[in-house]
Amino acid sequence: MAREFSIMELDQIITSHQRALSRIPRSHPLYTACIHRLAKLRFKRYELSEQKEDLDKSVVHYTEAIFLPPSWGFYLNVVQVFFQLLISLLRRSNEFEQPEDAKCAVEYLRYLRGLPLDIFEVPCNVVTTSLVEALGIQVKLEADGTGDIEEMVMLCQELLTCHSSVNYPTHSIDALVYAILCKFGQGKQVEPLDGVIQCVRDALKILPPGSHRVLLGLAASLFIRYMTNYSNDDYEEAMILLESIITSSPLQDDQIRASVFAASLAQVRAGFYPNPEYLEEAISRCRTLLGSSSLDNHFRHRFTHNIASLTKKRFENFGLTEDLQEARSYTSEMVSLASSSSAYGTSQEQIDDVDAVRAAYPMTVVEEKIRNLRKLISKTPPGNSNHNTHIQDLSNWYETKFSHTDDIKDLEEVIRCRRVLVASADTSHLFGFQLALSLGSDLYKAFKCSNKTKYLDESITVHRGLLEMQIAREYHFFVIQQLIMFLYNRFRLLGRRQDLDEVIELNYLAVNDKFARVFDRFVLSCRWAPIARVTWHPSVSDAYQKAMSLIQSSFISAPTLQIQHARLVAMRGLCDKMPLDYASYQIDMGQFTQAIETLEQGRALLWSEMRGFRNSMDQLSQFNSPLATKLAAINQDLESLTMSVTPSGTIGISDAGSQLYDGMDPFGRLVVKQQKLLEERDVLVSQIQELSGFGDFLKTPSFENIRSAASHGPVIIINHSRWRSDILILVRDSPPSLIPTTDDFYDRANKLRDRLVVARKKGLDSDKYKRALRSVLDGLYNLVGEPVINKLRTLGVPEQSRIWWCPTSVFCSLPLHAMGPIPSDDGVKRYFSDLYIPSYTPTLSALIESRKPSPKTSIQPSLLLVANPDESLPGAFGEMAIIQSLNSQVPVTTLCGKNATPAGVVEGLRHHGFAHFVCHGTLETGKPFDASFKLFDDKRLTLLDIVRSQLPAAEFAFLAACHTAELTDDSIADEGLHLTAAVQYCGFRSVVGTMWEMADIDGSEIAENFYKSMFSRNGEGVPYHLRSARALRDATRKMRRKKGMTLERWVNFVHYGA
Repeated sequence: MAREFSIMELDQIITSHQRALSRIPRSHPLYTACIHRLAKLRFKRYELSEQKEDLDKSVVHYTEAIFLPPSWGFYLNVVQVFFQLLISLLRRSNEFEQPEDAKCAVEYLRYLRGLPLDIFEVPCNVVTTSLVEALGIQVKLEADGTGDIEEMVMLCQELLTCHSSVNYPTHSIDALVYAILCKFGQGKQVEPLDGVIQCVRDALKILPPGSHRVLLGLAASLFIRYMTNYSNDDYEEAMILLESIITSSPLQDDQIRASVFAASLAQVRAGFYPNPEYLEEAISRCRTLLGSSSLDNHFRHRFTHNIASLTKKRFENFGLTEDLQEARSYTSEMVSLASSSSAYGTSQEQIDDVDAVRAAYPMTVVEEKIRNLRKLISKTPPGNSNHNTHIQDLSNWYETKFSHTDDIKDLEEVIRCRRVLVASADTSHLFGFQLALSLGSDLYKAFKCSNKTKYLDESITVHRGLLEMQIAREYHFFVIQQLIMFLYNRFRLLGRRQDLDEVIELNYLAVNDKFARVFDRFVLSCRWAPIARVTWHPSVSDAYQKAMSLIQSSFISAPTLQIQHARLVAMRGLCDKMPLDYASYQIDMGQFTQAIETLEQGRALLWSEMRGFRNSMDQLSQFNSPLATKLAAINQDLESLTMSVTPSGTIGISDAGSQLYDGMDPFGRLVVKQQKLLEERDVLVSQIQELSGFGDFLKTPSFENIRSAASHGPVIIINHSRWRSDILILVRDSPPSLIPTTDDFYDRANKLRDRLVVARKKGLDSDKYKRALRSVLDGLYNLVGEPVINKLRTLGVPEQSRIWWCPTSVFCSLPLHAMGPIPSDDGVKRYFSDLYIPSYTPTLSALIESRKPSPKTSIQPSLLLVANPDESLPGAFGEMAIIQSLNSQVPVTTLCGKNATPAGVVEGLRHHGFAHFVCHGTLETGKPFDASFKLFDDKRLTLLDIVRSQLPAAEFAFLAACHTAELTDDSIADEGLHLTAAVQYCGFRSVVGTMWEMADIDGSEIAENFYKSMFSRNGEGVPYHLRSARALRDATRKMRRKKGMTLERWVNFVHYGA
């Protein structure tokens, strides 16, 4: 074993040799040997000192030794010395970025490979390995030709062919992989990438198990190919390789490298594809990586920044405040690094490159940074590697300054810098793309600040160019969105039709972009439609149809009902208005049946989703039982998962699926499991739809399917749209009838709703509310009631017929059933419910569902009385007594006191056809699923609890509690998320609810009169649920006759369902 010398010892030996050389002539036999020895000593000293001077002198001494004439008595193996010189050149080119050294090394190593190296005792494989390394350095330094990678592949294959069992070409494979990573990082196409991957695969075949460096090399090669073609096969194979290294490598460095690659690869996929489960994997891997104490400071800085972006993106997807807080905590961590970068091991420039960090600096520091950078730029000539870096930093600091000052001069400095950068950048590289994207955005900011169209024109030109670049495909949807906005601005300014045509063309492109989130495509299509409509562009129908095709899936990717509702609220003005606007357009075109289909598809989206989970499998079971069983199981899992978040916000599901990641939180597991189930469900549904007779299975119902809603009486649909509002009446076996409305219909309806809501806040007993309600009922009659009554008479619908209201928008909160008084010759006050027996239905499908025959419905069902009387409900005991007195006509079970628990009530509902609630009803602003019945010991039976239950024998429910048919504030009107709708959804065919607070004194009277009518002999032969609407109408008419009865007390009660 050769002795290791210290630098001091080497210096003594070198000095000794130098003295010897000074005493002998060049022709002396020992001179050449001494020079050769000095070359080797200098190289060894460099390995200890890492000083370039030592390496330079080594190169000089080797070169001199080669060119010295042969000496008598001393044999110098010139080929060996030449090879040693090349090794020194390779080291110098790599360590000190000297491309000329790399070029020389490549040229001379190629020459050496042509010599009979065995004669000179120079191993051929070592020369070949060195040539691979030299070519790799040449690629890294961008020093030479385009064929370097191809030659490296050929040489590696040669080494693989002639390897020995103790001399595996691992180093050469490493150099090959590093070279392609460098080339990819330079924004250049890697050729032949497939050849590189095959070469690494071949290496793995001959290498011993546990060759983790080569496994990592194959994963890296697949990573690069994934970045070019986004093949899922490459992603999966790379992840399998990386996982094997993470779990089995004995070297911590290998595990960290693999984890870094895995986190990076997951983040790339999450950025390119909109799948929420991909985002969860990326967050999971970043968290796991950051949890490692062995992660070096450079990567810790980088992935802290990455996970801040990822968690912010998840907040944008699902609106979870925990994600926003987490994103802010990571951003704060980045900001804190600004004051401790040296301790952290990361340069200040890297820290300052984060927007949030720069924004935290005071203006004095910002201006000082700008002055210093200007000085650096003046001292750094163009072409120097640092010149553009300083300009980039200067643009960032001017951008920060502009965020403080809003001074156009600062923004113009940003633009000036970025023009320089874009002009010199390789736009085929991601960095060049991002520079151009920033320039385009800055130009638009300048237009908004100055109203100078030259900035707008240039911004449009820049964004058009961006669309031609494929390197950043993940950004293209954003670029199109921006370009649409810029072009439409210019169209509005200048009226250029070609700008509008380009806007429409770009919308077609963007809304069909499979790499964009469905939610974003839906929002864009909703914005496209009014642009096309207001400009009379022929693409109106295409825009609306695309929006309708995306509406359901735009929120279903959220895993729980509560988050889905939050997403709908976030889309308020788009999701709720767009179907009504499209229907108004179809009515304008005379397409009445299509308008009804649109309204059916675009409303009560959450109820429609839930009904899809409970779709009957009876017909399918008879045709293909295995498919029916599989689909029913998946539907059950999806329903449980969708309702798995409790009101407290905790995850209420234990099994979230397998193959999870260490850093994945419970919500992430929920997302992953939901996406897997949805994917399996889509596959099954596609298979079912291919079966004979099942082509329409789970597809949007056509008019022919939903017109049966009018089989028992007319359904009156009110479409409330800012474009035009209309009333459609659907009657059995006839085309829909249209009642046109006045131009001010939309605004008048809004004012009626606002008047009622504002007055209600003053209290139901206030004179202001009573006047407001009277005014609203009168206004509703003039606006809706009179034209509807006239039309019903024209259609031959006799008075005292059943009719159903299917309202939209603000009409969901207005008492249509009580419009009036209706003018009469006899002076008697009559309201709409005096002429017809009114009910409500949120959708036509819900009404059809409530009429479906059930083999479990009994002829004489039992009644469940749920009561929680307290001091604030003194009338509850009288009401309970009236219900219990029905025991002679229908068996009554009472749940009161400690028996009135949420679980006990749900279980009781499963075994009773009737239900009557006597308790408080409560609403939670912005939380419709927390609307509840107050039970014993302040326990709550929430809307979500009710939705979870399935009641096979349910027929009728009377909800004698406050607010049971009232929408919570900040909820979507057309979703119909109230307790009455929930009770109907879970299985009750007919339900009575209340539009607002119920007077305690009315409970016993309304119950007595209602059940007297319900069980009268006049209804014999008619199912009980079909008698309930007339029973309610009769009971409220009797209430009206009572002395001192006020409007709000009898108007309060409404009927939903069959």
